[in-house]
Amino acid sequence: MSLESDDLTKVQLSGPDGEVETVWARPVGADEYELDNIPWYAYGVSCHDVIEARRQTPDGFPEFVRVIRKAGHRTVRVILNPPADVSAASQAVLDGLRDLGCGYEGVKSRFMAVDIPPAVDLMAVRQFLIGTGLQWEHADPPYEDLFSGLRTPLPGPAARRD
Repeated sequence: MSLESDDLTKVQLSGPDGEVETVWARPVGADEYELDNIPWYAYGVSCHDVIEARRQTPDGFPEFVRVIRKAGHRTVRVILNPPADVSAASQAVLDGLRDLGCGYEGVKSRFMAVDIPPAVDLMAVRQFLIGTGLQWEHADPPYEDLFSGLRTPLPGPAARRD
């Protein structure tokens, strides 16, 4: 497997429960990378953020250290049930997100990481997702950062961070 493609390289991010993912990023300085993917597991980081990452992993991937500069993008994650490739209703959710100005990346048309560009109103996306009744969560900024001082919903199969 190649660690680099054109001017992109893989960078390792980790989630709070030890999930590991590698995302494409563009080197922009010594140990500095601009993310070119929407993170799946990591919180507090989004597409186009500039991060510090150092070559620490056994695989040779630079590993995330910290965010250097936020790009203004935000991230939410959605579970489509049933998946969009077999459900017109789930595909309509993706179409609605696109109509709001969002982009997304998915796994098997079911698990979607959604990129909310700076010009798109996060609260409008949030209201849209609440209206779908789907399970979803804030990833960047995390729920706790958006609504500090408010009680976080209890975790569970139907919990959503709204």
